[in-house]
Amino acid sequence: MAKKKSILKKSSTEFLEKYLNNPSPTGFESDGQKLWLEYIKPFIDDYWVDNYGTVVGIVNPEAEYKVVIEAHADEISWFVHYINSDGFIYLRRNGGSDHQIAPSKRVNIFTDKGIVKGVFGWPAIHTRLAGKEEAPTMKNIFLDVGCDNKEEVEKLGIHVGCVVTFEDEFMILNKNKYVGRALDNRIGGFMIAEVARLLKENKKQLPFGLYITNSVQEEVGLRGAQMIAEKIKPNAAIVTDVCHDTNTPMISKIVQGDLKSGKGPVLTYGPAVQNNLLKLVINTAQKSEIPFQRAAASRATGTDTDAFAYSNAGVPSVLISTPLRYMHTTVEMAHKSDVENGIRLIYDSLLSIKKGQDFRYFK
Repeated sequence: MAKKKSILKKSSTEFLEKYLNNPSPTGFESDGQKLWLEYIKPFIDDYWVDNYGTVVGIVNPEAEYKVVIEAHADEISWFVHYINSDGFIYLRRNGGSDHQIAPSKRVNIFTDKGIVKGVFGWPAIHTRLAGKEEAPTMKNIFLDVGCDNKEEVEKLGIHVGCVVTFEDEFMILNKNKYVGRALDNRIGGFMIAEVARLLKENKKQLPFGLYITNSVQEEVGLRGAQMIAEKIKPNAAIVTDVCHDTNTPMISKIVQGDLKSGKGPVLTYGPAVQNNLLKLVINTAQKSEIPFQRAAASRATGTDTDAFAYSNAGVPSVLISTPLRYMHTTVEMAHKSDVENGIRLIYDSLLSIKKGQDFRYFK
């Protein structure tokens, strides 16, 4: 298969870096959503912002038949939960934050007075007894903001409920690996934004309304997708998210499957995935010579696919995932070719959907 020319512009990568570096913790996604909306505005006809911050860019808003392409905008984070008398801060998770990677990480604490810097402290190796070392847990990890007591902490504007994110920035490794915090799933938000750009620049006229949806609160139970699905009432949904690259150390392929970065986006089989829509995407991939991989889900995909599929008496939905290394860490890693092929697959699949297409199993 001949290598395809990149579809990403310099401005695309600049947006991706800015978007990934901007924090969007679950429940507090507004700054990231504003960045995303400003980027897609030239490519859409209209947009919505719902009560909780989900943003929807719309092409052909007057059309009765509606197709969604969707990602989620939120990232895992922490809540300030308890400040002790010595000024150390203990936390609760906001989403699936990993306590084991926390020690020695730098953080941003969001307050009404602005961002306050802090670190996850951890006892020096010299002070830990060999063979009796404590592992990091939610009971013993803590933040240090350089204060001597609780009163000093509070003067900085920190209180119970303040949101905390890791401080890490986007980078590119070996010219082809995107690395950063919260590629899960702002890489999907980037991909659907690029689909909107390509449709506009290539002057493609779709025979339906396209709803480019960046949902909030996926990390705490698909909540944003549940809400926006009821507002849009789509006829079909193409959902993006990430899945695990299982070809790194310490992962069992027997348990997690055999998926590898650089071998293409992943198409999932499962109850929430509508088979006729999945066939359309597979046929599109084969026709367009887009490499793809396959995965199987059990009862649920664990993504916004489930929220769309089971809304509005059932919406034909499909999941296109990007293989990701080191999910829910500060060094999540995706292959550039998988991102580009994911964009191509969504774009070409949209062009394959006919006006008023009926995806029912049988009539």
